[in-house]
Amino acid sequence: MFNIFRKSLVDILPQVRGKYQKNVSLSKHTWFGVGGPAEIMYHPADAEDLCRFIKEKPYNLPVCLIGGGSNLLVRDGGIPGVVIKLDSPYFKRWSPGEGEITCGAGMRNADLKKIMLENALGGLEFLCSIPGHLGGSIKTNAGCFGKEIKDVLVKATIVDGTGNIREVPAKDLTLSYRSSLFPDDWVITSLTLRTEPKDPSETLKLINEQKNYRMKAQPHNEKTAGSTFKNPEGLKAWELIKKAGCADLRVNGAKVSEKHCNFLINTGNATAHDLETLGETIVQRVKDDTSITLEWEIKRMGIHK
Repeated sequence: MFNIFRKSLVDILPQVRGKYQKNVSLSKHTWFGVGGPAEIMYHPADAEDLCRFIKEKPYNLPVCLIGGGSNLLVRDGGIPGVVIKLDSPYFKRWSPGEGEITCGAGMRNADLKKIMLENALGGLEFLCSIPGHLGGSIKTNAGCFGKEIKDVLVKATIVDGTGNIREVPAKDLTLSYRSSLFPDDWVITSLTLRTEPKDPSETLKLINEQKNYRMKAQPHNEKTAGSTFKNPEGLKAWELIKKAGCADLRVNGAKVSEKHCNFLINTGNATAHDLETLGETIVQRVKDDTSITLEWEIKRMGIHK
């Protein structure tokens, strides 16, 4: 619990056109289905509303951003300060360009499917099978099936730490394997992606093939957050995990997926602590077995209970 004796945080926040919510359970905003509350969740009305919030907020206020929650583990103590979520219609808009489209950061990756099919576009099929929202895809340089966001990103529009809107070319983000040089106080509001003309039947065929592969090779309809650890250069994380004898590990309600051992599963009653403990146990066992330290791909945030 946060300190209930101090003045309510929402009383000292800027007046905005968006919405503030107090004590929001973040377990409802993550695919793992675990985690404590956000002290305040802020839903900006649009980019200008977000700019005002950033410019007028208390200078030492803890602020973080969450997207679709597909690659996120929020700890059981929750997140103090303000959690920003770009889920208003403004951040889900899209507009066409010459050989490109511009999409709001709050759009789900899966929503690209309808856009591509209705406009005879291709080149973004791989993104359709990646869980989460487009904004989060940039920060982690999301990718699969031989393509990454850096292969199709033209530019991103962001609100920086001083509350100003800027356009940043893809080359300035230094995107690399599952990472980017992206300042923590930047908020992506939209991104422009390169497309190509393509027959909708070909696009649909490729999307379905990639979806079917994922369903066969990875867990679905389960509480998971995707790949837990990054692949070390030239190696596969799942092979290291299996070799270290971790394929059957379990901590209370958290377990390693039987289908793919680089996925952790909340079987229904796991806590964030259970999942993080399971992950750290895997890291230690792989290090003991191979001298390789696995790096978390899932982002962990918040405080321990």
